[in-house]
Amino acid sequence: MNADHADGSSDDLILEYQLDAPPEKVWRAISVPGLREVWLPGTTLVDPEPTILSPGEAIRYRMREDEPPFRESAVTFRIAGEAGGTCLRIIHEIAVGRRRIEPANSNAPPMLRAA
Repeated sequence: MNADHADGSSDDLILEYQLDAPPEKVWRAISVPGLREVWLPGTTLVDPEPTILSPGEAIRYRMREDEPPFRESAVTFRIAGEAGGTCLRIIHEIAVGRRRIEPANSNAPPMLRAA
């Protein structure tokens, strides 16, 4: 497994795994809902349908935390066949749809005036 932040945003988490399974089997595990539920429960997904789908190559799901503040993210799974197995690259984009929450007040320190 490799983990790095060199690809894209520094907030992205990128993991790479070398698997001893053929690409077709790995693709089924990440794209067929019944098989995906075993390791990625639908309750963590915003929508069980993928937002990006390139059959046999890449699939992306939107995820949401189950506790406040319920931040959203996206996880992309990319597969590539290699001699004797499959390379699975997982890119978890933390900053998807990040909104800055503005305070109701100016949130500035109070300014006192001398009389």
